[in-house]
Amino acid sequence: MGNKKHLAGSMLAALILMYLLTGILLLGLAVAMYKMDLSAQTAEIAVIVIYVVAGFAGGFLIGKRMKTRRYLWGALTGGVYFAVLLLASLAVNGGTVEDTVRLLVTFVLCAASSMIGGMVS
Repeated sequence: MGNKKHLAGSMLAALILMYLLTGILLLGLAVAMYKMDLSAQTAEIAVIVIYVVAGFAGGFLIGKRMKTRRYLWGALTGGVYFAVLLLASLAVNGGTVEDTVRLLVTFVLCAASSMIGGMVS
């Protein structure tokens, strides 16, 4: 039972870190867009970088906490991070997905960056 609590606590800590980091970086991006009049394409690239940075940080944290199968826990954390982002996006967009390819690429980026973070930890 203690192992399940440890897993749940570690996963929750990693996800909280990822969402806090995402929020802070997105706020910084919004300020940068306002101050520097950045293009939409630049903003899209920055959002992808933010997902990767947050994923890496979360994967690194869960890898440090879990000690074994770090790559697996990192990938799983990235998948959960993506799932919550997807659900939020679907809620905002009325339950529709505009670009399936972009959706799959985002999933791979979230899972892979978290997995790499877990492996590096």
